[in-house]
Amino acid sequence: MITLLGSRNRSFCDGVSRRSFLRLGSLGFGGICLSDLLQAEAQTERKSEKSVIMVYLPGGPTQHETFDPKPHAPQEIRGSFDPIATRLPGVQFCELLPKLANLNDRFSIVRSLVGMKNRHESFQCYTGRPGGRNEDSEPPGFWPTLGSVASKVLGPSQGMVPYVDASPAMSYTPYRNRGSHDASGIVSWPGHTGQAHIPFTLEGDVKSDLVLNGVNLDRLNQRRNLLKTFGGIQQQLDIDGVDEFQQQAFGLLTASRLADALDLEKEDPKVRERYGEPRKTDPSFGGAPQSPQHLLLARRLVEAGVRVVTVAFGAWDWHANREGTIEYLSNKYLPFYDHVLSTFLEDLESRGLLETTSVVVWGEFGRTPRINAKGGRDHWDRTQSILLAGGGIQPGQVIGQTEKTGGVPDSRPVHVQEVFATLYRTLGIDVNTIKIPDLTGRPRYLVEANRQPIAELI
Repeated sequence: MITLLGSRNRSFCDGVSRRSFLRLGSLGFGGICLSDLLQAEAQTERKSEKSVIMVYLPGGPTQHETFDPKPHAPQEIRGSFDPIATRLPGVQFCELLPKLANLNDRFSIVRSLVGMKNRHESFQCYTGRPGGRNEDSEPPGFWPTLGSVASKVLGPSQGMVPYVDASPAMSYTPYRNRGSHDASGIVSWPGHTGQAHIPFTLEGDVKSDLVLNGVNLDRLNQRRNLLKTFGGIQQQLDIDGVDEFQQQAFGLLTASRLADALDLEKEDPKVRERYGEPRKTDPSFGGAPQSPQHLLLARRLVEAGVRVVTVAFGAWDWHANREGTIEYLSNKYLPFYDHVLSTFLEDLESRGLLETTSVVVWGEFGRTPRINAKGGRDHWDRTQSILLAGGGIQPGQVIGQTEKTGGVPDSRPVHVQEVFATLYRTLGIDVNTIKIPDLTGRPRYLVEANRQPIAELI
């Protein structure tokens, strides 16, 4: 947390000392001093302005009802919906995604992703690796997330925190960005990069710690409330003896681009209206709402200089044991997903951000080719379809194909570690040379088995 209480020596009239006021605890950094981050940036020559937004789909979305329809398969495989043509000749999406179908020359689809495990946890998407079990052979300290690696290797950009988790609150713990595993209960977060590279988290697990003199951080987007709380203290702050980086740190927390980026009231009302209002998902899923405002927030954060933003969207564990059949759930949730994701990509492009910002949209795994007896699709880790865009990733590509049931790759399986190698490359990080020591000091490559960026997309 930001430590506003502590030693009473040299205190302000409210009893808060200058030293305690400027000391940072968690604030999503887990104990690192923000002024140290700013000082480190001032001393480094690495000024990459590239960024990544990872849209995590908790629960594992269906490939058949999205990007890999199988119209010639039997009914129990193809499902209830017809395919539609896209802007790319010969490429079809599900009929529930007409806006994305009309936009698919701006992004690429991988239909043959492999390497995920049948585990309901965000850890796989955020690190590209399994964890939490003996057979996973994690290094001492555990695997770090993509954002933690970017924070460690590149540091802050433009005085901004390098890594933000902008996900809505979710009730199912392993969906959250904290490295919690669904079976073992082990928490791998933040990995061997260390506590300094935990994301600045707006909602979720650490929000109860993030209390700024009575203002909880999940209200930080209501910037006026935050500034009102800080205002009186700032007027009393004896600035003598406080170095320039501590001053910058104080400014970052009170009146910086971060606070501006989090204040959605500063966004053009027409843009906010175009994104739309959040829609709840059934609470029994334990996932996220379909909140377009959180994707808008992600755009504002990278625009302000954040290197990596993760954001969860929706609830996709569609077995038909909750709320309804996959036909019902697809009709309810996919058209809005189509609208929000297409709006988000168009917004990035219109602002020139798609040139420097990579986007990946995926879940933990795909869904079974065969619809189950209840009318849903079960977990399926043999393949899934994912969306990649921006940051130098070649658009208008469809990488890999699945066989006639959509169950396994028929050509060009793409490993999840290839996706991570691609994202690191778009950030300007060379996976062939950069290593980060684990807690024993052993250097660890960022990806396994000499995996390389997806050649067709670079």
